[in-house]
Parts: sequence; C-alpha cells; structure tokens
Amino acid sequence: MIKLHDKVFKPYLKEEEILAAVKRIASEITADYKDDTPIFVGVLNGAFMFVSDFLKAYQHPCQVSFVRLSSYQGLTSTGIVETLLDVPEDIEGRSVIILEDVIDTGRTLKKLVHLFSQTNAKEFKIASLFYKSDIYNGEYTIDYVGMEIPDTFIVGYGLDYKELGRNLREVYQLNQTTMINLVLFGKPGAGKGTQADVLKEKYNLKHISTGDVFRYNIKNGTELGKLAKSFMDRGDLVPDEVTIDMLKEEVEKNPDAAGFIFDGFPRTTAQAEALDNFLGSKDMEINATIALEADDNILVARLLERGKLSGRTDDQDEGKIRNRFDEYNQKTAPLKAYYEKQGKFHSVNGIGEISEISERLGAVVDTL
Repeated sequence: MIKLHDKVFKPYLKEEEILAAVKRIASEITADYKDDTPIFVGVLNGAFMFVSDFLKAYQHPCQVSFVRLSSYQGLTSTGIVETLLDVPEDIEGRSVIILEDVIDTGRTLKKLVHLFSQTNAKEFKIASLFYKSDIYNGEYTIDYVGMEIPDTFIVGYGLDYKELGRNLREVYQLNQTTMINLVLFGKPGAGKGTQADVLKEKYNLKHISTGDVFRYNIKNGTELGKLAKSFMDRGDLVPDEVTIDMLKEEVEKNPDAAGFIFDGFPRTTAQAEALDNFLGSKDMEINATIALEADDNILVARLLERGKLSGRTDDQDEGKIRNRFDEYNQKTAPLKAYYEKQGKFHSVNGIGEISEISERLGAVVDTL
C-alpha cells in the first residue's frame, strides 16, 4: 500500500506487465510504419514514461514531440479540456501517432482529434497504453491499445494524484471505493489507540476518540464544550445528545474521509442506536465493531508497567484496574449483543506483537 496526500492506493500492475504492453504496441506500430518516419506525439504530463519506454522499443527512424492537455483535478475530470502545449509544427504530409497514457471517457481524445484535424498531416492515429473501455464513448477509433483496464483511478508510471505518484515504476489503484466505519472496543491496556493509528493510516480513516473530542471542545470553549462542562461541573453525566452532536461535528469536518473509527463511543445500547440513526441520516452505517480481546492478568501487568512510566494513578493500583475491567464488561456485554444481532461484531486476539495484531485487524477490515 502507498499513501498519496489523503488517499491510499494498492498495487495493481507490475512493471513487467506494463513493459510487455508497451512492447506490444511498439511491435504493432513497427509493422505498420517501419518504412516511414512517423512523428510520435506524447500527451503530457501522464505519457512521459510511456513515451520513453516506447521509443526504446521502437528502433526505427522517427521524430518525437509533445502536446499538453489537462482535464483532471484530484480524482475526477473537470469535463473541460485545456490545451497547455499546442501541436508541433512542420507535420504537413507526415504520419502522426499520438501516444496517450490512458483513455477513459474520450474527452481528451476528442480534443486531440480536433487539434490534429486542423493540420495538414497525412494521417494521425491514436495509441493508448491503458484503455477504460467500459466508460469510453466510442466516438473515435483507438488504433493501438496496450491493455484494457476497468474504470478505477490509477497512479504510477506517469499517472498522478494531485501531482504525486508519477515517478512510480508500477501502477497502483485507489484502495477505497466504499466507506468503512468501525467501532473499536477494548479494555484499558488492550492497545486500542495504537491499533487505531495503524488502521487510520492503512485505510485512510479518521480516528474519532470521544475523550479527545470532549477535551478539544472544553479546552476551546465551544458551545458544545460549555454545555458539556456545565453538566460535568454539577457532577452529572453528559447527555447522549450532546456527545452525538460533538461526533456529528467531527464527521462533518472530514467529508473526504474514507471512513471513521469511533473510539470510546458508543458505551450503551441507547448510544449505539443514536449513532446508527445519525449515520443513517447521511447514508452511512457502522460496518463492523471490533473488540480487542486479552487476558485480564496480562493487561493488569501491562498497565502496572505503564503506570510506572506515565505516573497515571489509575494505572498504579491493581484493584482500580480490575474495577475498570468490570465496568468495561458490564457496558460492553449489551453492546456485543446489539452488534451481534446485526452481524457486525468481531473479536480479535489483542495479545502479541503490534504488527501481528494489526494483521488480524486488517483481515477483518479487508472482508468488509
């Protein structure tokens, strides 16, 4: 997996597969033009690696030039194709072969055809390394194709996401097509925070810790923070609707997230129902709840050791630690039943090396 800006991409095409497709195109064009001196026109910026490897495979007289067009911003096409570098001069009476990195809807191709139809070239043909046949409008013939691929966003081998990834030797595809929302459970010391950090990086998720959210709102004196503090100052529990409103704000702050990890909420069945209702109003849902399971004695030893380093008083008294475990068991039992009824509860062994536990969690998430 690689991460570019805010998106995660997974391996898709190996270098040898790409080079085999390039050589195949070069072989087909050689058969048609070895007795001619064609002008190869690469489409920047995406086709620069394709053009380079193509020319190494095409060992016959030729000329090379470039045009530059643009229609993409981030993951999507703007629908407006701009010409940033115009067609080469002196192509009158010549055979022109356009080398494109990828053809999808055909908007850029339409612009290319328009550019070259206004010249006096003898002929021009289109060669594309990658071709998304499922979404191509079919208006013009594509004369040479390296390989057909599905309509998925790809980076590498000249292709970019917000200008990153062009220099990768292999091709990667966007890892996330659907949103994943998780609830992470675990007794104190089970390593929820550590594993939440791993999951958010691997799957481009936003980690929402209820404790962190409360501290942020109270410290910054937000309206919700002041409201929550007024209950806390009286020794009362903060009502569920206040907590939910804080979580709503966190979700709405991150519209581009591929999903969320909810940590510390819900703690009751009523809170779980409130969370489901809120997510449902946004056409979202909890996809899985994962509990990190660990033997109490191992966790007690782990917390006592942590208490020596952190100075946290609640980690220095075994009796208090076991009371926290009892409280966790009492609160989690009905939640386990709630999510098991929905087929969304998963238990993962939380003992072992961090990387081993991460693999177990990843195995659950990858099935969603």
